[in-house]
Amino acid sequence: MKNPIYTCLWFDGQAKAAADFYCSVFKNSKITVDTPMVVNFELNGRKFMGLNGGPQFKANEAVSFVVECENQEEIDYYWSKLTEGGQESMCGWLKDKYGFSWQIIPAIIGQLMSDPEKGQRVMQAVMQMRKLDMEKMINA
Repeated sequence: MKNPIYTCLWFDGQAKAAADFYCSVFKNSKITVDTPMVVNFELNGRKFMGLNGGPQFKANEAVSFVVECENQEEIDYYWSKLTEGGQESMCGWLKDKYGFSWQIIPAIIGQLMSDPEKGQRVMQAVMQMRKLDMEKMINA
């Protein structure tokens, strides 16, 4: 592909450890390049670069990775793996141990939120949750 666009993640010497961690969490993932400065890897076919750039920049919530899940089992899996050493937040958001933000959401969230009546109830339910509970969202 000519001129691909992919994400570069800035680390302070942890790019290889992070790539190993992310590849262990997501199926169909692999490290493609491993040098002291740069680690290229793929998560479910999406290309990323880990850059050992130093301590100047830290990740924040302005950028997050969204993982759409088909069922509660997937939500539980990604939530438990990505919060290891990290921290839970509200509404399906979390920070992993490297400081990057993730949204672990059901793939049906758009459909649930688009219903004029149900959407408000779903949003109210979501606002009370850390890890999202599909059954509570569906039944809201």
